Amino acid sequence: MNIPERIAVRLPQLVFPFSEAFYNHNRVPKLGFVPFLTHKRHLGLGLGFSKKMSSSMENCHVDVQNKLEVVRPATEVYAQEAIEALKAGKVIAVPTDTLYGFACDACSLEAVSSIYEMKGRKHTSPLAICVGDVSHIQHFAVTEYLPHGLLDSLLPGPVTVILRRGESSALEKSLNPGLDSVGVRVPDCNFIRAVARGLGKAVALTSANLSGQPSSLCIKDFENLWNRCAYVYDGGALPSNGAGSTIVDLTLPGKYKILRPGSAREETLAILEKHSLVEDAPVI
Repeated sequence: MNIPERIAVRLPQLVFPFSEAFYNHNRVPKLGFVPFLTHKRHLGLGLGFSKKMSSSMENCHVDVQNKLEVVRPATEVYAQEAIEALKAGKVIAVPTDTLYGFACDACSLEAVSSIYEMKGRKHTSPLAICVGDVSHIQHFAVTEYLPHGLLDSLLPGPVTVILRRGESSALEKSLNPGLDSVGVRVPDCNFIRAVARGLGKAVALTSANLSGQPSSLCIKDFENLWNRCAYVYDGGALPSNGAGSTIVDLTLPGKYKILRPGSAREETLAILEKHSLVEDAPVI
C-alpha cells in the first residue's frame, strides 16, 4: 500500500451533505481529501497520527453532522415537512423578508411556551402572528374599519400591523392574554407564507435570537439555538439592515401610530397618508 493510500485509510472522511448555498452563506469550509492533505504540516498531522486524535476528529464529525441534520433549504420541497412540524407542536426557524424568526402554531400553548423559554423572553411581551395572505387577516383581527385597500397596499411586506383582536377572532385566548390587539405579518417571503397557508391557522412568529440580543440575518447568527428547533430552514443571508419590520398601530379608526420605525418607515408613511390616515399624536 503506498503512502497516500495509507493516509486515506486512517483519515476519517469529513462530510457536510449540504448545498453550495449553505456553505457560502455560513462560511463553512468544504474540506476535501486533497486540501486537507496539503495543510497537514500546518495542522501537525503526520502519517502516524495518534488513535486519540483520530477519535477526537471522528467525534467532531459526529457532532457537526448531528447539528446540521436540522438544517434544510427554505424551498417549496420542504414546506410540507415544516407544516407537519408545526402541527406536531414543534418550533421551527424560518427566513422572512426582514429577519430570521422562530415560528410555531399560535394555537399551541405548549409550542408558544417553548418559544418564550428558548428566547428567555418575558411572557408579558406579546408575539405577533403570521398568515399566508392578506385575505386571511380578517379571521384573526378586526379589519372592517380600515380604509379599503390599505392592508393590500402595506402587505405582503416588511410591516407588522397592530389590529384590534375582536371577540370573533380565531386566535386562542392563551396567546397574548389580556391584550385586545394583535400584531399581524404577511412577509414577502414565499416559504413562510406557504407554511402558514398549509397550516390553516395563524403562525406565531418572533425573531430568532435570545431576547435582547442582535437579530439574525443568517442561520449562523443563532446557531446556539438550533438544538431547540425541530428544523432550521435556510434562506441564505437576508438583504436587510437588521432593523426588522416597521410596526404600525392601526387600532384607532382613521389614525396610525408608528411603534417601531423598522426597515420600511418612509414607504409605510406614504401609504398611510395616501389612505387619509392621520398620526395619533400624544396629547401634550
